[in-house]
Amino acid sequence: MNTSTHTPAQSAHPPTTRAILTARTRRPRHTGRLVTLWFAVAWIALLLVLALVADLLPLPGIDEPVGSPSLPPFSGEGPLLGTDAIGRDVASRLIFGIRISLAVGVGATAIALILGVTLGLVAANARGPVEAVINVLTDTVLSFPPLLLLMALATVLTPGVPTMMVALGFLFAPPFARLTRSAAIGQFGRDYVTAARTLGAGRARVVFRELLPNSIQPVISYAVVVIAIIIVIEGSLSFLGVGVPPPAPSWGSMIASAKDNLSRAPYLIIAPSLMIFFSVLSFNIVGDHLRRRMSGRGSA
Repeated sequence: MNTSTHTPAQSAHPPTTRAILTARTRRPRHTGRLVTLWFAVAWIALLLVLALVADLLPLPGIDEPVGSPSLPPFSGEGPLLGTDAIGRDVASRLIFGIRISLAVGVGATAIALILGVTLGLVAANARGPVEAVINVLTDTVLSFPPLLLLMALATVLTPGVPTMMVALGFLFAPPFARLTRSAAIGQFGRDYVTAARTLGAGRARVVFRELLPNSIQPVISYAVVVIAIIIVIEGSLSFLGVGVPPPAPSWGSMIASAKDNLSRAPYLIIAPSLMIFFSVLSFNIVGDHLRRRMSGRGSA
């Protein structure tokens, strides 16, 4: 006589190896993403705070010698992060350089966002000749090498933060226009657009009250990444001497002025390079997080 009994746990199918591995790796992966996200948000917040309160901090002037040239950091003989080749405080120039990087990055992205979204919505709604003209304009701008075009503009226009903001905003408008146009065209067949038109909504209302809010999500996540790209471009132009003119403390110009002292004072290049690296990394992490959230593929 068979007296063995089967409990529900015994009769259930055992979990597969793949399910076990997924359960074990999901939490560490989620935790890792959350930690990197909080690091990125904290770094961006720190940059914003320092940019706003830089004038209130007990820092010397950006062009004021405060000690012997090329004092190393934490030496106890000068400022905390040392001095550059002509004795200026490195920490002061790094902090005031945040303003230039954020002003160019955020300002140029805002210009590109407004111009690109407007053109994209017009192209998606008008179609026909208007769409063809906008496509030709965007293709024409995208056909120019950005760095060469910016260098050409810098030789013609007065170098400075406003010039770089307008030039970079103009160059980055076409990708925003294409992204907005693609997202808006995908929304035209939705029920809420049909309902709005059935109820007598005008073209402007359909575009700005219906299409825009539902097409802007991928554009926002892309805009955060563009800020990081523009920070790199601004640093590159300043390194080449066609960006923000001295004595403004751009991170790129700080690297350029220190390249001749690389063997004797490597910290003069390492410090601004780390500022660019962590800033770009942080904006990329936040942009990637927004992309995943807006596409519905996870919360971190």
